[in-house]
Amino acid sequence: MAKYSKQDILDLIEEEDIEFIRLQFTDIAGNLKNMAATIDQIDKILNGKCKFDCAAIDGFRGKGYEELFLIPDLDTFVIFPWRPQHGKVARFICDVVKPDGTPFEGDSRYILKRAINQAKEMGFELDVAIKSEFFLFDLDENGEPTNHTTEKGGYFDIGPTDGGENTRRDMVLYLADMGIEVESSYHSDEAAQHVLDLSHVDALSMADDIMTTRLVVRTVARRHGCHGTFMPKPKENVKGSGAHYTFSVCKDGKNIFSDSSDELGVSKEGYQFMTGILRHIASMTLVNNPIVNSYKRLIPGYLAPISVGWSSTNSSPLIRLTSVGGDGARIVLRSPDGAANPYLVIAACLMAGLDGIRNQYETPVSMDDGTEENDTTERLPRTLHEAVKYFKEDEFLQEALGKHISHHLIVTKDAEWDEYCKQVTKWEKERYLGTV
Repeated sequence: MAKYSKQDILDLIEEEDIEFIRLQFTDIAGNLKNMAATIDQIDKILNGKCKFDCAAIDGFRGKGYEELFLIPDLDTFVIFPWRPQHGKVARFICDVVKPDGTPFEGDSRYILKRAINQAKEMGFELDVAIKSEFFLFDLDENGEPTNHTTEKGGYFDIGPTDGGENTRRDMVLYLADMGIEVESSYHSDEAAQHVLDLSHVDALSMADDIMTTRLVVRTVARRHGCHGTFMPKPKENVKGSGAHYTFSVCKDGKNIFSDSSDELGVSKEGYQFMTGILRHIASMTLVNNPIVNSYKRLIPGYLAPISVGWSSTNSSPLIRLTSVGGDGARIVLRSPDGAANPYLVIAACLMAGLDGIRNQYETPVSMDDGTEENDTTERLPRTLHEAVKYFKEDEFLQEALGKHISHHLIVTKDAEWDEYCKQVTKWEKERYLGTV
């Protein structure tokens, strides 16, 4: 049920002294974009008449049209709490449509909504939570980002050792003002590394909340004189930053993953959903880990998953299956990172999970003994190049994401890998220049 009507929005604009509206949308790569307008344009905004040059956004160019239109989701209307309180700034998250009013196939939010509708046809609703890791690094004398820090904090440290304590507090408060509940926040394992745990909500709201959280983290970090980054592996010899997605599926308001008669408290649908993800995870890696740097995190020795497997007792495998706590059984996927487009990550996981339920896939043996890898264990792709290869071979996943986005991912990520291969790194020069 809609939270706001058009009249509600008009009333809020007047009551709150709002002067500017930002129309936000997400490109295929997962970058938040926006267009600003004054409230003089509010009728145009609310009627979906705001357009933009689609050729200016990578992957948005289409045949037969030069412009795309932004349709605001009224329920995403929030005021930016860090902006002036006189002449306030508010935002809508928007869907992207073609001139004829039909959905644009390159709009990842539309792809997720399409997957959600398929789940609804089966009577299912996906709930999602996320543990999001990021670093707060120093800026240089010119205000440019670095990967340096003088902070020495570790897991769950407090100030003054936790140098980001005040910054993180402001992030949580701003997110609360914007209607996003942070279940917990704390210092993570590495110096200057932090965590925000977002409470579970429906799938579309979570993807929207993740994009908003990234904006808040970067904005608040700058206001505190530092740089917030979700780069998966910003420094060598440290643990990288992941984005651990937690999934549960409800039917008629009940978590269908739970079954008290099972040893682990997990239903057959829970096992099948998890197995669907495991069967497609190699090809999904291009979505979950979409940049060259992502694969610097997915290496042995740094607690990130490297193998395809699951466990209920061991915290290091790719998927952790748990029924501890009052929320019932849940699936925790640990491979994605903050470079990923959350709309595509959630859509891919939902479609893969539903595939597991439809086909009643048999659950593989768990890794509860703590074994991370052996000679027979399937490994996740080790490079972006491998990830593209697996994605090309998975027709199911390409259909789930649509031809437009799938083609764009293949072309752009092949090109990114080719560009990376042309680079001669500092490590190569130091290792080979004087000896070869």
